[in-house]
Amino acid sequence: MQSDAIFKNMPVGRAILTLAVPSVFSVLVMILYNMADLFFVARLGDNAQVAAVSIVGPIFSLLSAVSTMVGAGGCTLLARYIGAGEHDNARTVSSLSAWICVLCGTAALVSFNLFCRPLLSLLGTTAEIWGYAENYFRILSVGAPFMLFSTGFAMLLRGEGAIKEGFFIGLLGTGINMILDPVLILLCGMGVSGAALATVAGNLTSCVCVLWYIRKRSAVLTVRPSYALRRPALAWRIILLGLPNASSSLLSGFASTFSNQLLSGYGTDAIAAMGAAGKLTMLTGLVQMGIVMGVQPMMAYCYGAGDIARQRELLKKLSQFTFGLGTGFTVVCYIARRSLLGLFLQAGDAVRLAELFSIWLLLSGPVIGLYYIASNYLQATGSALSATVVSVLRQGALLIPLLYLMHAGFGLPGIAIAHTLADLIATGIGMALFFRQYRRVCQSAVK
Repeated sequence: MQSDAIFKNMPVGRAILTLAVPSVFSVLVMILYNMADLFFVARLGDNAQVAAVSIVGPIFSLLSAVSTMVGAGGCTLLARYIGAGEHDNARTVSSLSAWICVLCGTAALVSFNLFCRPLLSLLGTTAEIWGYAENYFRILSVGAPFMLFSTGFAMLLRGEGAIKEGFFIGLLGTGINMILDPVLILLCGMGVSGAALATVAGNLTSCVCVLWYIRKRSAVLTVRPSYALRRPALAWRIILLGLPNASSSLLSGFASTFSNQLLSGYGTDAIAAMGAAGKLTMLTGLVQMGIVMGVQPMMAYCYGAGDIARQRELLKKLSQFTFGLGTGFTVVCYIARRSLLGLFLQAGDAVRLAELFSIWLLLSGPVIGLYYIASNYLQATGSALSATVVSVLRQGALLIPLLYLMHAGFGLPGIAIAHTLADLIATGIGMALFFRQYRRVCQSAVK
């Protein structure tokens, strides 16, 4: 079994690289995937169609949060059961995750089409973009089951150790989407409808590939309903374990709204500057997040197997790796900040503001990987509540009040300072909870 070869037998340093590299590339591929529709629709030069894609986005961000919740929770529980040698329970987790994705996707398909117009009104759709938004929304709704299954269930491949296979399946789906986008949007003149069809086709391709892998290559993964019906109560454990990921995705959108409201008082340049500074610093955080997400199934496997020595070595080397990489990325981004910001902004006040923001935002770069280690370790060892608390603190409970406090005390720079303080405080609290949980795991293993 691939999970034993990597999680149990491979030298820890090599295992981290084996798990981390495809995961980091998957994160980067997802960024490309999320930008593809908007990029090619923008080539039409029609702002109404660009606005239609943007206005519908929040609804499908919600679906993305659901798929991440199921995928992350299912992956963690699956790896833990495989580590403990409980393969039937692992198959139950696999089947339950698959059917949660399919049923939630089907419910979204039906409800989105039934309540399409009220939802578009709620999102603030204007008469000018209504036709485009409705077409885009309805076509994407048809593909909702494929979207949830391809992004949610596909994460379970990591729990079985099929890291490369999961990466290439995601890459293939994204590739199909990006190939079809210019063909359907530009060459066929379908506009936003073509963008939606390309997205559905990409997700459907990924679904077919995942099902092929389950049938031909997997030792544990299954979608048979009979396994799900054995222990349906496990669905709640999957949801609870995946809740930190879902809450983080949702709260980040809310926090951005509050941040933009404060920035809007300083004009368009301030909003553009924060957006550019955020893109500059985003890479540092996303790379560290990708590394830790890739290694998390190994944390869960070691916990399930009761292998404390290997877990200790894994956590030590992972912390050193993320801290070193985070520091390196931070230094490079700081030195090259003016050139990098020039990719997003023209010279002027916006660039000067972006430089100021980026200096503050980069301060948490070296340690943000420790935040992800704490959160993912708490998930991997079954402390879902603590992991959720850590996620809610960083993106909501700390950040939102800090935005207003720092803005009141320091004006415009205070908005960037708030993001950094939220990161640092959440990392400190996360590490405290991490060490408490680590001691508990070590003590229970001794007993």
